[in-house]
Amino acid sequence: MNPHLAPVEVPDPAALGHVQRLCDLDEPYAAGADVDELFAAAMAETNAWHTRRSPLFAALLQETPEAPAPTVGEGVRTPLVPAAFFKRHEVLSVPRDEVFLHLTSSGTTGQKSQMFFDEWTIRSAQRMVARIFDHYGWITPDQPVNYLLYSYEPAPSLKLGTSFTDNYLCDFAPARHTTHALRHTGSGHEFDVHGCIAALQRYAQDDVPVRILGFPAFLYFTLERMRAMGLPPLRLPEGSLVVLGGGWKGHADRQIGKADFCAEVTERLGIPGDRIRDTFGSVEHCVPYVECAHHRLHVPVWSRAAVRDTGTLHPLPYGERGFLHLVSPYITSVPAQSVVMGDLASLHPGEECPCPLSTDWFTVHGRAGVSRNRSCAVAAAELMKGMS
Repeated sequence: MNPHLAPVEVPDPAALGHVQRLCDLDEPYAAGADVDELFAAAMAETNAWHTRRSPLFAALLQETPEAPAPTVGEGVRTPLVPAAFFKRHEVLSVPRDEVFLHLTSSGTTGQKSQMFFDEWTIRSAQRMVARIFDHYGWITPDQPVNYLLYSYEPAPSLKLGTSFTDNYLCDFAPARHTTHALRHTGSGHEFDVHGCIAALQRYAQDDVPVRILGFPAFLYFTLERMRAMGLPPLRLPEGSLVVLGGGWKGHADRQIGKADFCAEVTERLGIPGDRIRDTFGSVEHCVPYVECAHHRLHVPVWSRAAVRDTGTLHPLPYGERGFLHLVSPYITSVPAQSVVMGDLASLHPGEECPCPLSTDWFTVHGRAGVSRNRSCAVAAAELMKGMS
């Protein structure tokens, strides 16, 4: 068994029994009345947990209840906490000596979300990722791969969530060789586009699959540079996989559509479209959202999603655009079980996707408004300034 699929126990089994049962579900896209009932019970437990440990959350529960979102569950309380709140406040529901991991959401400057994880929270989130990778057949302990990571090369003081995640994803297949796109210089990071091109050329001659992880904009700029240099297309070995996340923040003017992006990756690297997947997640809400083969971000069994009006915060019907509202009872370290993201999204019923999954799925349409808040992708985008 992959170690990330191993059992992990909630901090208080008596108080969080339904949370344990929900997070122990090993089918990542299970659905049905029984699952909905278990989710509601788990949310009640995690709300009670944070009420006892967080004066902030206790106060939120005493205010006028938020408009309930049917897609989250009837009667489930979900006080709305903006993700941006964690950029200005450190709020814990566990003693600091129980903090197992501390991650931030942005680069070396700008506002950062400070998120703190006890062992249960981060291990359960990692287990969710492992179960989704297992669901798609991407855990291959007997098949080494070469990695090209479009993320930050590890450094002693680096606590960025994206760097942690991308390096963690390397645990699902043994590494023959690893290349980082954002090289550590001793005083920061620099995007090494020529090193990425050289790695792809070298990996194309190897006999093991390639896994490309990280920010999509970096991969696109690499392919664009290859085209500008007149380099011929490559064909990476069969079984190669692209799993991206972080969006195009900072380069929206150069972003291309998802279909065109996938076509470019297929043309330049020989990787078929169903092996090119985008993801969504954040340090404030670590539940993984991974595209199906039809490129829809289905909601896994451990969470629920809604979309809320940008003015009233009332829940919107399927298909309409608003703030993305993500809910999950898994987190015990910080009262972030109901987070309103700064992303505009639309939610859609499972049957509107031709894949076998029946859970709702959402599309992210970009960030809402203009903000001084910066994410990892924004900070990373600055490293590409001056590139053509």
